[in-house]
Amino acid sequence: MKAVITVVGKDMVGILAKVSTTCSECNANVLDVTQSVLDEYFTMVMVVDISDLNADLSAMAGKLEEKLPTMKIHVMHEDIFNAMHRI
Repeated sequence: MKAVITVVGKDMVGILAKVSTTCSECNANVLDVTQSVLDEYFTMVMVVDISDLNADLSAMAGKLEEKLPTMKIHVMHEDIFNAMHRI
């Protein structure tokens, strides 16, 4: 099982480190990540394996929001992501 994590907001030092550390703490394995900085705005999409997750997705999202309170963060199961983006 996989999940998609998106992070958007003003760029600052340590965003990727905080997200990947939180994933590690929740036992989510980072499979792929893309990020960019557009002017002063940071954007990231990360795909993680949640097969062995030791917390539920909403708890992981809560931890991410605590560590990055100024960023807009979405954590979505791949089934929901795929259903939302199906043509």
